[in-house]
Amino acid sequence: MGYYDQNDYSDYSSKRQRPGLFATLALALISALIGGLISVALVPSLYGNQPGGGKEVILGQGSSAPPVTITQPTGFPTVEVAKAVGPAVVGIANFQSQGRIFGGAGLTEAGTGSGFIIDAQYGYIVTNYHVVANASKLMVSLADGRNAEATLVGQDPRTDLAVLKITADGLTVAQLGNSEQVQVGEPVVAIGNPGGEEFARSVTQGVVSAKNRILLIEGESSFNLIQTDAAINPGNSGGPLVNYNGQVVGINSAKNAEAGFEGMGFAIPITDAIPVIEQLIAKGYFSHPGFLVSIDTRYTPEWAAQRGWPAGAYISNVDPSGPAAQAGIQAGDVLVKIEGVTVRSSLELTHELFKFKPGDTVTVTYYRNGQNTDVQVKLVEIIAN
Repeated sequence: MGYYDQNDYSDYSSKRQRPGLFATLALALISALIGGLISVALVPSLYGNQPGGGKEVILGQGSSAPPVTITQPTGFPTVEVAKAVGPAVVGIANFQSQGRIFGGAGLTEAGTGSGFIIDAQYGYIVTNYHVVANASKLMVSLADGRNAEATLVGQDPRTDLAVLKITADGLTVAQLGNSEQVQVGEPVVAIGNPGGEEFARSVTQGVVSAKNRILLIEGESSFNLIQTDAAINPGNSGGPLVNYNGQVVGINSAKNAEAGFEGMGFAIPITDAIPVIEQLIAKGYFSHPGFLVSIDTRYTPEWAAQRGWPAGAYISNVDPSGPAAQAGIQAGDVLVKIEGVTVRSSLELTHELFKFKPGDTVTVTYYRNGQNTDVQVKLVEIIAN
């Protein structure tokens, strides 16, 4: 097979017989006339019968979304956020006592996480409880390459929060923002140490995907969480979620790791976390409200359904001197509502109780022998272990 060039094509065309000019014009006029008549006949059948007097359509009229104004189209705010907040982000290594292969005992690095400095004078660092849980020794790595051993100031598994303290000078403090002002769609930046020190202070960018998310896992169940699509990986836990003003609006704590899901990370809102942090610094623990009962977590909605019972929090034991016992609640009862809000598990019970303080009186609804009963319970202080 050959290729045609311009000369070949011209020679080939010149050998064809051309019709006369008059015949060509006549054929064109007749074709145009016939085509027009066919179009007039077919249009109604193709598009439906259209009544006369139709309104003129003008695009762009009516209500519409407001235009988006980009004030700095060539700027890179994430770069500035990383420069400002990065020095306040630390790595945390959790060392635990474990047996050695050849006998003896020693400390082994059991896990790593992230944190951020909130006070330069006293060296306070905020992180997640699950980052520091069961640690025999905690080491903190700073952005300037220094390492310092940390002491545990306070921890609370029910809120998954902990505060550490290091002794070092020249520390950079992260600015805390107001998570209540965060908006869905707002850009945010996550900074942390995914995978440990090798990838220290990695920066990922995304948006606030949603607010007021509830995860029924221990610790995070206390809060209405911020959902973000900024990449959060193992080791990011305890690191800050930051807005474009360089303010911490959340503490990265969890992600959806199910197969097929991407971009579903969750952060504890900083405004909700601050009261816990302040108590951990002041008292070493956080005071939770409760009514001195034990809950059996094996009681699930599925198990309850096959018994014909409602979902809720099953009470396995009641402190005889506690407020629940004084209100008439017994072991075997199922708590189904707090202040009229349905609870379907022990974690949902924890979530609702976090809205109150020790000393508050709440209406508790419990199920017993096929009926619900409302009682008033005065909440007392309990300390999570």
